[in-house]
Amino acid sequence: MMAEKEKKVIFTVAENDKAKFKVQLQYDSLTQAQFFRGVMKAYTAKDYNFMNFIATLKEQLKVQSRPQRKKVERNRKDAADTSKKFALEDDEVENIFDILEQEHPDL
Repeated sequence: MMAEKEKKVIFTVAENDKAKFKVQLQYDSLTQAQFFRGVMKAYTAKDYNFMNFIATLKEQLKVQSRPQRKKVERNRKDAADTSKKFALEDDEVENIFDILEQEHPDL
């Protein structure tokens, strides 16, 4: 099996914010890599708690309109309810929607 190619993610922050960040990481016994990999995993896995943070962040940054944010939140809750109701994992739910879309493209 071939190893997945890795890419760097680079961005800039204020020097003071970087210093506070490093202190907090040290307090929590985390490296920058562990922190950012964890954040990326939580975000891409749509971790419930992390997505609550994202919803708050989008509101603070005024990203998306209020109706769009509400629709995203409603969809997120509906997906969670469906998963609980049928005890399905995210990938299983996506597979179901893919199948339905293939069988009923007009929906």
